[in-house]
Amino acid sequence: MKWLVLILLLLLAFLQYRLWVGEGSLAQIALMKHAIEKQERDNAHLRARNQALASDIEALKSGESVEDRARRDMGMIRNDESFVLIVDEKSPAVDAKKSINNAKPPSKPEPIKPAKKVPLS
Repeated sequence: MKWLVLILLLLLAFLQYRLWVGEGSLAQIALMKHAIEKQERDNAHLRARNQALASDIEALKSGESVEDRARRDMGMIRNDESFVLIVDEKSPAVDAKKSINNAKPPSKPEPIKPAKKVPLS
C-alpha cells in the first residue's frame, strides 16, 4: 500500500511538471498563441500591400497610369504643353538661392609649401 501511494504521488508530480513546465505546457501554448496572432497581423499587412501592388501592376498593364507616373515621377510633359513653375517667395529653395547670391566670393587659397627633404641615414 505504501508503494502504491508513493508511485501515485510520483506520477502526479510528473504530470504536474509536464502541465506547467514541460513540452506542450500552458506557458508554451500561450507563447505560441501570441506568436500566431502577431504572424496573422503581419500577414494581413502584407496581403494589403500585395493587393495594392497588384492593382498598380494591372493599371500599368492596361496603360491607365503610365502617363500619370511619367508626369509625376519623371517630370515629363507633352510636346504641345508649356511647363510653368510657380515659386513661393517663402520657400526654402528661394531662401537658399538668396543666400548663395549674397555670399562673399571665396578668398585665395594659401600656397602649398614644399616639404623639407630629410636625408636617409
